[in-house]
Amino acid sequence: MLRGSVKLEQPIDVEVALAGTDYIADEGLATAIFIAIKLGKPLLLEGNPGVGKTEAAKSIAAFTGRELIRLQCYEGIDASQALCDWNYPRQLLAIRKAGEQDVDVYQESFLIERPLLKALRMSEGAVLLIDEIDRSDHEFEAFLLEFLSEFQITVPEIGTLTAKKPPIVILTSNRSRDLHSALRRRCIHHWIAYPDADREAAIIARRAGGVTKSTAMAVAHAVQGLRQLPLVKAPGISEAVDWAQSATLIKGSSPWPVAFRRAVGAVIKEEEDMARVNSEIEPLLVEAFASNDRTPS
Repeated sequence: MLRGSVKLEQPIDVEVALAGTDYIADEGLATAIFIAIKLGKPLLLEGNPGVGKTEAAKSIAAFTGRELIRLQCYEGIDASQALCDWNYPRQLLAIRKAGEQDVDVYQESFLIERPLLKALRMSEGAVLLIDEIDRSDHEFEAFLLEFLSEFQITVPEIGTLTAKKPPIVILTSNRSRDLHSALRRRCIHHWIAYPDADREAAIIARRAGGVTKSTAMAVAHAVQGLRQLPLVKAPGISEAVDWAQSATLIKGSSPWPVAFRRAVGAVIKEEEDMARVNSEIEPLLVEAFASNDRTPS
């Protein structure tokens, strides 16, 4: 029994628990999460930007009742920014106060806590999100291997620090570069694809407050069409939700589908993509609103 009072006996239990946090997962993702939690292994989620990788980690934290600790990766990130750093002013102050007496300034009490150390110290366990691991370099991946294998880390001046309770670890990657096989071997892997139109419509209806089911379905079909175009950045699910909400806000002054055309900046974020979409959006909207059951009310 997890702290969030969610009993996980089958992957369907994860699917139901995620739905309770407004995250609609397919069977494959629910199964991967179930296996990772049950085996106590990190979960590597890969997929295009905007498919819900980070949101999955947030939802796992919500239904397990654990604190979410997020480590945002970037080019040049190193151990001191991910694990811990020494509090040099406190060390110097301790040395001055000790005078001629010996003082050990290499103790845990002198460490500045970063996300990895915080996750190790959580007595009730945590959900650790290592977001966009592909933005870091191979050296940082190598640094993480001990943590991902044993939920422990070695600080040279102190020794090995081990998790009080192993965290649930979620790594995400947009696959902007290849990850090392050593990191992949330590994880349960799942690729999150764009949802089909029906599931995306359900997500939009759940996430976009005040949007009707027919509007959500129209948006889902239009976004599916946009993703077929050779865009620099294909719209993710979050952009689809924003588009539905934005068009709904302005529909009082604009008829359908004019409101969607006017709100296209909520779903397309690159200038060159906008130029292409401007010439393609009319037939996409006509197709999206073609059948009566998809005409927004």
